[in-house]
Amino acid sequence: MPLWVNKPVDETTGPYPRRWWALAVLCLSLLVAVMANTALTVAAPDMTTDLGLSSSDLQWVIDGYTVPYAALMLLFGAIGDKYSRRGALVLGLLVFGGGSIAGSLVDSAEGVIAARAVMGVGAAMIMPATLSLLTATFPREERAKAIIMWNGTAGIAIAAGPLIAGVLLQDNGWASTFLINIPVVLLTIVGAFVLIPPSKAVDRDRVDYVGGLLSVLWIGALVYMIIQGPHFGWDAKAITAAVVAGVGCALFVLWELRHPRPVLDVRKFGRRRFAGANLAVALFFIAVFGAFYFLTQHLQFVLGYTPLETGVRMLPLAGAVFVGSALTGVLTPRLGMKVTVMAGMLGGTAAMLLLARVDEGSTYGDLALPLAILGLAIGLSVSPCTDVIMGSFPESGLGVGGAVNDTSLELGGSLGIAILGSVLADSYSSHLEDAVAPGLPPAALSAAQDSVGAGLVVAQKVGEQAGPEQAQAMLDAVHGAFSDAVAQTSLVGAVILAVGTVVVATLLPRRTPASPAEPAPERDLAHVDR
Repeated sequence: MPLWVNKPVDETTGPYPRRWWALAVLCLSLLVAVMANTALTVAAPDMTTDLGLSSSDLQWVIDGYTVPYAALMLLFGAIGDKYSRRGALVLGLLVFGGGSIAGSLVDSAEGVIAARAVMGVGAAMIMPATLSLLTATFPREERAKAIIMWNGTAGIAIAAGPLIAGVLLQDNGWASTFLINIPVVLLTIVGAFVLIPPSKAVDRDRVDYVGGLLSVLWIGALVYMIIQGPHFGWDAKAITAAVVAGVGCALFVLWELRHPRPVLDVRKFGRRRFAGANLAVALFFIAVFGAFYFLTQHLQFVLGYTPLETGVRMLPLAGAVFVGSALTGVLTPRLGMKVTVMAGMLGGTAAMLLLARVDEGSTYGDLALPLAILGLAIGLSVSPCTDVIMGSFPESGLGVGGAVNDTSLELGGSLGIAILGSVLADSYSSHLEDAVAPGLPPAALSAAQDSVGAGLVVAQKVGEQAGPEQAQAMLDAVHGAFSDAVAQTSLVGAVILAVGTVVVATLLPRRTPASPAEPAPERDLAHVDR
């Protein structure tokens, strides 16, 4: 039997010899989970036409994945630590694959939303498991490099989703964007059994299920509120969700402070490095998800690119993330984590400010540079933050550490789409009302204000009824209003990121993690069954 089988991680076993192959499997798992969201942004127009989705339906098709994904990660991370991290990964892939098959077969908005929710449950198992397995498999001296590659894969997935979806949609319907997950899932499951060593925490006696369920309650309610309030109004549902989130969070914190083995030691958020790293991750993905949300629409609806052409034009973002991740591996050891994170956040703010210059006459060339700068900024900042977050947990809590990192990411993404999406919708509606010809019927104007896609449909109908000149005028009004909305939304995103940069700068200390003033996290016998 090999030396690393059934041994805890210590100095005598040596690193797992196939750890880089194992990392490839973990990155593939990450790729399929992230692509599930980014591919949908390109498939959404076809899905909307085929299923007759309203704007509310489409929003929940997108966010039906997000609510269970964000809410369940902490609990599933703790369960994976207790029983099997590899088992959690494989089970998550099976659930994710089942949801993908269901999504390709349904023919209603409700069916697609339910299938996406199942996929979100699977992703909530997959994501914490990937980071916990990475951290458990790699020795400390190689861990930062592995995390850089993991984060670089996330950047690739952001652009690969639209690109692959665009290729599929050339000759197939939107259901193909669900089915493409199946071969990747099967390959990853085989790779998990062959290349990833079993892993669990050997000294975790029990899971704090009460704390875990409270986390599901308040995070789920918070994400629901973030989606419901800005997009659909602050009705009874949104207000109830806000109350549940607030009360649930308070109960969660009180329970965790009193529990001898909490699912999450909330005192960690009192440490400046840990709090600053989580805030930086959340802020970045407010900007990234928000920008991705409106730029994919701008490329298709205003600049007229096909889904495939849109995917190709998002590649500068992915490539720059990978370059930024590689740079941070060189710069962080020399300059320190605070310098690279601050450089990335300033770069992200600059990218959003450049996007604020978009107008009706802007071409793709005006978008390519901000996309590249934003990708470079993500690569510079997020990898050091992930390393800090994972390094704050003992080996017995690596699944929880991965869940905390991914929850910060997902909450940031949800806020980005909710806040910036709401600003985009309000700004587009206001600018369109100012731009359309006075003779347009109120019902047509109201329909066109629903979304840029709806505006193009109204322009087509105007052409059928009033002639090509009126249709072109309406088309110009829609394009101009949406371009102005993109600029205004980008400015709001830049302000959020700039203010956040100042806050993170005050939180992140200059000293290294090994400083006596802030001791390195405790280590315990953890587990790679090697």
